[in-house]
Amino acid sequence: MIKEIQLRVNLIEELKEDILLYKASKQLGIDKSEISAVKILLKSIDARKKDVMFNYKVAVYINEAVPEKSDYVFDYKDVSAAKEVHIIGFGPAGMYAALRCIELGYKPIVLERGKNVQDRRRDLKAINQDHIVHEDSNYCFGEGGAGTYSDGKLYTRSLKRGDVRRIFENLVYHGTSEQILVDAHPHIGTNKLPKIVQNIRETILKFGGEIHFGTRVVDFVVQNNKLRAIQLQNGEEMTVNAVILATGHSARDIYELLHKKEIRMKAKSFAMGVRVEHPQEIIDQIQYHCSGERDELLPPAAYSLVQQVNNRGVYSFCMCPGGFIVPAATANGEVVVNGMSPSRRNNKFANSGIVVELDIDRDFKKYESFGALKGLEFQKDLEKTSFYAGGRTQKAPAQRLVDFVDGRLSTDLNSTSYQPGLNSAPLHSLLPKIIGSRLRKGFAAFGEKMHGYYTNEANIIGVESRTSSPINIPRKENLEHTDIDGLFPCGEGGGYAGGIVSAAMDGERCAEAAIAKF
Repeated sequence: MIKEIQLRVNLIEELKEDILLYKASKQLGIDKSEISAVKILLKSIDARKKDVMFNYKVAVYINEAVPEKSDYVFDYKDVSAAKEVHIIGFGPAGMYAALRCIELGYKPIVLERGKNVQDRRRDLKAINQDHIVHEDSNYCFGEGGAGTYSDGKLYTRSLKRGDVRRIFENLVYHGTSEQILVDAHPHIGTNKLPKIVQNIRETILKFGGEIHFGTRVVDFVVQNNKLRAIQLQNGEEMTVNAVILATGHSARDIYELLHKKEIRMKAKSFAMGVRVEHPQEIIDQIQYHCSGERDELLPPAAYSLVQQVNNRGVYSFCMCPGGFIVPAATANGEVVVNGMSPSRRNNKFANSGIVVELDIDRDFKKYESFGALKGLEFQKDLEKTSFYAGGRTQKAPAQRLVDFVDGRLSTDLNSTSYQPGLNSAPLHSLLPKIIGSRLRKGFAAFGEKMHGYYTNEANIIGVESRTSSPINIPRKENLEHTDIDGLFPCGEGGGYAGGIVSAAMDGERCAEAAIAKF
C-alpha cells in the first residue's frame, strides 16, 4: 500500500535522522517496521511566521518496495538516415525539439548562430572585462541559449501545455541532480548548466542528429506560402520540409527578416524595468525573521512581490538569491542586465528584476509606424539610453534605491556583483515616465510589505528590458504558422514560453506537430 501525506518539520527536527519515518508512522498510526520507505515528493519552506517550517509531501510505502526505476523512459534511436526536421536555435526549445524528434524516429538538423558552451565562455569574458559584445555569442546566443548561463530556474505555471515532470526527468537523465524532482522551486545553477547542455548535445549527436554551430540563418525561401528552403550567412541554401523556429526573444534579426518578407507577426505586451540588488543578508533577515545570519539549514531567501500602480502591475521577475547580475546585451551600443545564480546560491548579493507591465495597444503611440516591431523598437531605444547613461561601455547606469524614489542622483553607489561596473545616473529621469513613475511607487509599496527592503543599501541597475518577447508569431492549432506551411514558431521567440521549462515543453510539442506534417 502507498499513502501520500503531508508532514511539517521544524528546524530542530530537520536535523534528526529518520524524522520523516517517525512522523509518518505517528500520523498514520502504524509501527515504523511496517514502513518500507518514505519517498519525498515535494519539499518547500514555510517562512510566514517566526518559526520557519519545512513542508513535505511524501509517499509512504507500507509493506511495499519502492520502484527502482523512473516511470519515464527516453527511448532514443539511431536517426542518422531518417527524414529531417530543421531546427533554428539551440536553446531549451530547440534542444527539447531535437530530443523529441529523435524519440519519434526523425533526424534533427540544428542550426545555432552561436558557439558551443566551452567556446562561448571566452566571449562572455570579453563582455565582462573588455566591454566587447560578440553579436552571435553572448549571454543570449550560443549552445543552450539564454538558459545556459542563467539561474536554471525550473518553476513554471504552464502546467496545461505539457508534462512538466517529463522535462525534469529528462534533465535528470542528462545529469541534473534528482533534487529538482522534489523542490517546490527547483533550480540547477549557472555553474552546472553548461555540463547538462553538453550532455544533451552529445545525446543528439550520438543518435544521428546534427548540430551546426556558428550557423546563422539569414533568409527564408517561400513559394506559394510554403517554406521551401533556408539560406545561411555563408551563402549555403538548405532545402527543408519542416522548420522549427526556436531562436529566442533576442534574435531581432529574425523578427526583422520576417517583417521584411511580410510574414505575419503581431506586437504583443511585455514588461520592462530594472534590476534591484540587495545584500543577501538583508533579504534573509526579512524573510526568515532573524537578526543575524540565517540558520545553516535554510537556503538563501527569495521573494516574490507584486503591486498594482495606476492600473498596471509592478512585480519582481527572475529573482536570484545569492546571485549576480550579468550584461545580457546582444549588440554593441546597448546595455541590458539580467540575473543568475550558482547552484549553491552562495554569492553575497540578492537581485531581482522589478518590471512594469506595458500595454502594446496603449503605450507605444510614437512607435506605431514600426507595426509589429513597435515594442522591439521601444526596447532598443531604452537599451541605447542605458548604454549612454552607463558611459558608452558595458557599465550599467545605477542609483541607490531610496535616491531613485526620491528623485536624487546618488553621489556614490553600493558594491555590486555586476562585473563590468556601474555608473551613477539619474534613472528616475532617464526611464520613460510610464515605467519610472510606477517603479518609484512600486518600490515604496514593496517597502511596506517587506520591512527593510526599501533601503539605500540597495542599488537599482538599468535596464531589465528582455523579460519576454515583444512579438508574437501567430500559429494555427497544429502549431504551424497561420500563413506559411512548414514553419513552426516555437518557444520564447514565438511568444509561446516564459522560461526554460515552458520553452522545453513547447519545443516537444512543435517537434510532434512538425513530424505530423510528414
